[in-house]
Amino acid sequence: MTAPAERASRRSGRRRGGSASGGAASGGAASGGAAAAPLLRLLRTELRTELRRPRTLVTLGVLALVPLLIAIGVTTLGSAGDALSGAPGPGPGLIAAVTANGLMLPVTALRVALILLLPLGICIAAADALAGEAAHGTLRGLLLAPVSRPRLVGIKAFGVLTVAVLEVAAVTVVGLLAGVCIVGGGGTMLTLSGTSVGLGSALARVALAAGWTLLQIAAVGAVALAVSALTDHPLVVLATVLGGALVFGVLDAIPSLNWLRPVMLTSGWSSLVDLLRDPVPTDGLVHSTLVGAGYLVVGLAVAVAATRRRES
Repeated sequence: MTAPAERASRRSGRRRGGSASGGAASGGAASGGAAAAPLLRLLRTELRTELRRPRTLVTLGVLALVPLLIAIGVTTLGSAGDALSGAPGPGPGLIAAVTANGLMLPVTALRVALILLLPLGICIAAADALAGEAAHGTLRGLLLAPVSRPRLVGIKAFGVLTVAVLEVAAVTVVGLLAGVCIVGGGGTMLTLSGTSVGLGSALARVALAAGWTLLQIAAVGAVALAVSALTDHPLVVLATVLGGALVFGVLDAIPSLNWLRPVMLTSGWSSLVDLLRDPVPTDGLVHSTLVGAGYLVVGLAVAVAATRRRES
């Protein structure tokens, strides 16, 4: 009687152990096993969301109007434009220099939009990326999704970068079309130095201006994304980043604080005009590129760290 009882006990134990291990396995599959969502699908969703936001479309429309309005303005200036063109710079003189010099229009429009409109548009996109999700109560669901938090920040950064590309492209492409069709001036660019450059060199300068501007705006977007990760209120992002840009502008105008200029992001934005000179001075462009890259890296790092610390 003892041997049959022991065999029955062993069979019962194997059944209990097998069911327990099966339950653990199924539990592990349930807990960790929502497979990570495909990256391409997440990027497409983020891109579709950004492009469907009315704020994004309105911002792109306003930015596209900048070169168009400049083109209409300089063609109606006439002799007044020639009088103003004697002092080309970041103000009316630079705009007047576009008269009968259409290939200069894209760079001029980028410089004008860089003062406020481009940073404002990218700040709106970054504010919606994380702080906007938190304000609408959807960020919790994103944090609980089968996507790591660094990847989540990367997806949001992709959406912000897409908006930056579209903003710069809107100004550049409309600027080229308006410059050729409305302003005219032939296939050469008259530089601020008084020399003329051919079509190929002019287009290369326009492309370089667009790429440089994109880096600067991406740096602003990275800083805004970092602030967006630290707050639940989108307006705080706009107030902080745009307010910081205004403070940088005030500090830049104080001669005793010139030692701060090398580390201020906005202090190098005036170097964009150097692309309209011949030969092109590269010191300001290179330094502002390095500063922008630094802000970009630090902003993304802070955004990842702040998102990691968020409670789900």
